[in-house]
Amino acid sequence: MARKYSKSASKDVERAMRKRKRGTLKSGGSGKTVKSRKQAIAIGLSEARKKGKKVPKKKAG
Repeated sequence: MARKYSKSASKDVERAMRKRKRGTLKSGGSGKTVKSRKQAIAIGLSEARKKGKKVPKKKAG
Protein backbone atom coordinates (compact mmCIF):
# COMPACT_ATOMS: atom_id res chain seq x y z
CA MET A 1 0.00 0.00 0.00
CA ALA A 2 1.24 3.48 -0.88
CA ARG A 3 2.24 5.94 1.78
CA LYS A 4 -0.44 8.59 2.45
CA TYR A 5 1.94 11.33 3.63
CA SER A 6 5.46 12.13 2.47
CA LYS A 7 8.31 11.78 4.97
CA SER A 8 8.88 15.53 4.88
CA ALA A 9 5.19 16.12 5.67
CA SER A 10 5.47 13.94 8.76
CA LYS A 11 8.52 16.01 9.78
CA ASP A 12 6.29 19.12 9.67
CA VAL A 13 3.74 17.38 11.90
CA GLU A 14 6.53 16.31 14.26
CA ARG A 15 7.77 19.92 14.43
CA ALA A 16 4.25 21.15 15.30
CA MET A 17 3.92 18.48 18.02
CA ARG A 18 7.22 19.57 19.59
CA LYS A 19 6.13 23.22 19.51
CA ARG A 20 2.87 22.21 21.24
CA LYS A 21 4.81 20.41 23.98
CA ARG A 22 6.96 23.50 24.53
CA GLY A 23 3.83 25.65 24.59
CA THR A 24 4.87 27.85 21.67
CA LEU A 25 2.38 26.59 19.05
CA LYS A 26 -0.31 29.17 18.32
CA SER A 27 -3.56 28.73 16.40
CA GLY A 28 -3.95 30.77 13.22
CA GLY A 29 -7.21 32.63 13.80
CA SER A 30 -7.18 33.70 17.42
CA GLY A 31 -3.47 33.28 18.19
CA LYS A 32 -4.23 31.25 21.32
CA THR A 33 -1.83 28.56 22.51
CA VAL A 34 -2.71 25.11 21.16
CA LYS A 35 -3.22 22.42 23.79
CA SER A 36 -4.98 19.75 21.73
CA ARG A 37 -2.90 16.97 20.13
CA LYS A 38 -5.33 16.69 17.21
CA GLN A 39 -5.16 20.41 16.55
CA ALA A 40 -1.34 20.31 16.53
CA ILE A 41 -1.43 17.52 13.93
CA ALA A 42 -3.89 19.51 11.82
CA ILE A 43 -1.62 22.57 11.93
CA GLY A 44 1.39 20.47 10.92
CA LEU A 45 -0.48 18.96 7.96
CA SER A 46 -1.77 22.37 6.94
CA GLU A 47 1.80 23.76 6.89
CA ALA A 48 2.94 20.77 4.81
CA ARG A 49 0.05 21.37 2.38
CA LYS A 50 1.09 25.03 1.96
CA LYS A 51 4.65 23.93 1.13
CA GLY A 52 3.27 21.61 -1.56
CA LYS A 53 4.21 18.31 0.07
CA LYS A 54 2.35 15.02 -0.46
CA VAL A 55 -0.62 15.25 1.90
CA PRO A 56 -4.20 14.08 1.16
CA LYS A 57 -6.87 16.74 0.71
CA LYS A 58 -8.92 17.89 3.70
CA LYS A 59 -12.14 15.96 4.29
CA ALA A 60 -15.22 18.05 3.53
CA GLY A 61 -17.10 18.25 6.81
